[in-house]
Amino acid sequence: MQGFAAGDTYLYCAKINGAETKQIIYRARQSDGTLTQMKNGDTNKMFATYLGHANDIVLANDGTSSCMYIPTMKNDGQGFVKLRYSGTTYYHAADYDLRYNGEPIRMGGAELLGKDTDNLYFLFFEWPGDNTGHSFYKATVEKNQPSGIVNVTHAFDIDYENAKVNGSVIDNISAYRHQGIGYKAGTDRLYVPMTYDNISVILVYDNVSQASGTIMASEDLSFRITSKAFPTLFEIESCDNANGKLWFSCNRKTDPDDLEHDAICYFKEYTP
Repeated sequence: MQGFAAGDTYLYCAKINGAETKQIIYRARQSDGTLTQMKNGDTNKMFATYLGHANDIVLANDGTSSCMYIPTMKNDGQGFVKLRYSGTTYYHAADYDLRYNGEPIRMGGAELLGKDTDNLYFLFFEWPGDNTGHSFYKATVEKNQPSGIVNVTHAFDIDYENAKVNGSVIDNISAYRHQGIGYKAGTDRLYVPMTYDNISVILVYDNVSQASGTIMASEDLSFRITSKAFPTLFEIESCDNANGKLWFSCNRKTDPDDLEHDAICYFKEYTP
């Protein structure tokens, strides 16, 4: 599992091969879990080849079509890819070259902060090539903007080294892998998953739409899963809100060769 997003009726998640040369997208019905692999309408094949690591998914409407926006973690002109989709078929729509101060920048997480008649307003979590990223950026993309350069501006940094989970900081948080992100506009709340082996945490940051400087995680709201059922890996890849639930996609392994336990889940007794 890689990128993930939740819509009103369906959940969407991406999966990639080891070489990142092929990517597939699944659609899951929230009500009963019915899973369908989506089709690439441009090639009539069941995969794409241009989505890179497909590390997150943002759902939005460009005024005429339902769309997915996917950060690829690349800086080669296809750092942020737009797909249009209908039912279980998607079509390539645009490639955006993300730039900061004129230089290419790689993003691993993305969310939609807001929209108006003409524009979509995105929030990005930088992927500098390792797990040292602290920086978030904003960008405006016109709803029908063609392929080309999208300039981003620095918004804020997060402090996760001092974030408290269950009342205590995590000693080895710098070793945790960074993933996609989640955001709920109604509460202006940012969710930041991080993972280490069979441990996943989600750090929560409030009031992010107008944030600047370095912001601290909420001390009384965080999530931590330490899995005994999947001792090799429990890796939350991304999370999103829909119908009163905080959903997440995850990779789970009982042993290093386990490929049978990828999942989409939600947290019980939590209303985002």
